[in-house]
Formats: sequence, C-alpha cells, structure tokens
Amino acid sequence: MNKKTHYQIITIFLLLLAITSCKQEKKAEETIDELEAEITEEVEVVQPKIILEKLEGSPTYANAALILGTPDEIVAKKSGGMDFSFNVENYELGAQTKGSNAQKLANSGKGQHIHFILNNQPYSAHYEPSFKKEIPDGIHHLVAFLSRSFHESVKNENSVVVRKLIVGEKPEDKLSLDMEAPTLIYSRPKGEYSGKDTEEILLDFFVLNTKLSKDGNKVRAKINDKEFTITEWVPHVIKGLPMGEITIQLELIDASGNLIPGPFNKVTRTVTLKE
Repeated sequence: MNKKTHYQIITIFLLLLAITSCKQEKKAEETIDELEAEITEEVEVVQPKIILEKLEGSPTYANAALILGTPDEIVAKKSGGMDFSFNVENYELGAQTKGSNAQKLANSGKGQHIHFILNNQPYSAHYEPSFKKEIPDGIHHLVAFLSRSFHESVKNENSVVVRKLIVGEKPEDKLSLDMEAPTLIYSRPKGEYSGKDTEEILLDFFVLNTKLSKDGNKVRAKINDKEFTITEWVPHVIKGLPMGEITIQLELIDASGNLIPGPFNKVTRTVTLKE
C-alpha cells in the first residue's frame, strides 16, 4: 500500500467517524427533546384542577337583623361625609364566628362585621354599627349586610339594607338604577391571600329581587378559564387555584343563559394568591 492510498483510507475513516458522531449527537438531541416533551406533558397533567364546592357548617343566624332607620331614598344636598347608624339585632359585631370555617378560611381577627357596598364596588368592612362614609355627588345604590368573621354574608330577608342615595344639587343617574330589578352584588373573594388561606377561597355574593334555581335564574361564575353554574344562593369555596393573579367573573343569567339586564349583573374582579 502506497502512502497516498494510506492517507485516503485514513481520510475516509475520519469522515465516517464524523458522520457517525453527528448522527449520534442528533439522535441524542432528539431523545432529549422527546424527554422534555414528555416531562412537559406530565407537568400539564398534574396541574391543579379548579374546584367549586358548597360551603357548609356555618351558623345560620336566621334571626339576625340589620336595620337602618331611614327612608328607602336618602337625600343629601352636598357630597362628602355621610353618617350611617345601623341597629343590629340577634348578632354580635366584633365576635368571632363559631365553627370550623373560621379556621379554614381567611378570617378577620376583628370579628363579625358589616359589608358596606356602594354601586357594587369592593366593600368596606365595619365592626361598629355607626360610622361615616364619603359619598360623591350622584344617584347611588347602597347595599349593606351582616358578615361572619370569615366574610360569609348572613342571608335572610332582614340581614340586608338596600337604599338609594341621592346626593348633590342636580345628581345624575349614570347607572340607570332600578331598585326593584333582579340584582347581583359581589362580595368575595377580595384582595390578597397567602399561605394556608390560599387553599380554600370563599366565593360569596348577594342576590336581590330574585331567587336562584335550576330552572330559573342562575349565577354563572368564571374563575380564570373554568366556568361554573350556581343554582342555589349559598356560599362556595374555590379549591385548586394556582399562585398569582386570579380573575373571577360573576353574571346573573336567566333560565336560557342570557345576561339579565342591570348595571351590576356582570362583574369582574381580580385577587392575588401568594406562597
């Protein structure tokens, strides 16, 4: 074998070795890609599933009452601080609600309170029956109801106060309010949750001038991308939520699934869950 032939054989061998190495590298990359895809699929499978369950076991407070000694329409010529003085019967503001729900849900250390909601905006919590609120010019829809220490509303015909507030010299009715129409009032969830409080989140609302049923009006709840239909006016808990920002949308709908007209009957809120 001459020297030229020897070099040719070595060159061919090196080329074959390089080709084989490239094929093995490519195969290794494909194998890694396949493993990553499998791992991704496994992660997607074990993602938490959002669940909505009825909350049970709370004291009923069937005889509790919230009373505001004013006409159905409260008129004030000037905007600003307005005094509200409620009477509370068969219910103790500031007390801790008894039962296991106070331990498993986000609970106020200040105890039972009043949820004060103006125009279906996020509520303010009040632990005394008398307080002052800033009310701007305009025609407003006020809903106030009794709340347990873990923010579940007391649901009976006497636990809620509804008023129209007419404030200012020439107030405008920007909401086109019909105080007798079926109305959905959002209450919970609200704000930020962390630690153990993220495991079970209270979903609660108030309905006025209507009842919920399987064959009648309902509430459609969208929690992130998951949709639920609520046919009973009872509190619920949300489980399986991921950390981060959560979007909750509530809609009051009729038996055919159509949104019932009203300025408050479709509401969207966001809350944040932290480790």
